[in-house]
Amino acid sequence: MPAFVTFGRILFAVLFIYTGATKFFPLQATADFIAGKIVVPEVIAPYAKQVETATAMTTPQLLAIALGGLQILAGLMIALNFGARFFAMLMIIYIAVSTVLFSDFWNQTAPENAAIVVDALKNLSIIGALFMIMGYGRVTRPAEAAYGDV
Repeated sequence: MPAFVTFGRILFAVLFIYTGATKFFPLQATADFIAGKIVVPEVIAPYAKQVETATAMTTPQLLAIALGGLQILAGLMIALNFGARFFAMLMIIYIAVSTVLFSDFWNQTAPENAAIVVDALKNLSIIGALFMIMGYGRVTRPAEAAYGDV
């Protein structure tokens, strides 16, 4: 059983590593997509402007780099089973927020929103798998012991 869990973690983590890496290659396209969906709140706008000046990059570009780095790091940590619970929780938060911000299926009619609804349901399934990683944890134990208290 532990070999299957390890293999499953590695295969599951490939999703995060790949999607994180794809944020870097067309960085400007990713930044443009983020800029179309997210507005910097007025409260942090002055600080964001200071960071933009210091880095010579826009806030959407910095967000694309940070989110891509988070996905790659979380994928590697989940695959290696090092801090898997912590990174699974970070990815749950990230996926939940990104699903709400970027999947606007509730404002579309039924035939046109089918692909977006499927993507949102996939994200919900990924969140479920991340909760299983959080529940299983780092300790190797038989599946019966892990699920015996349910």
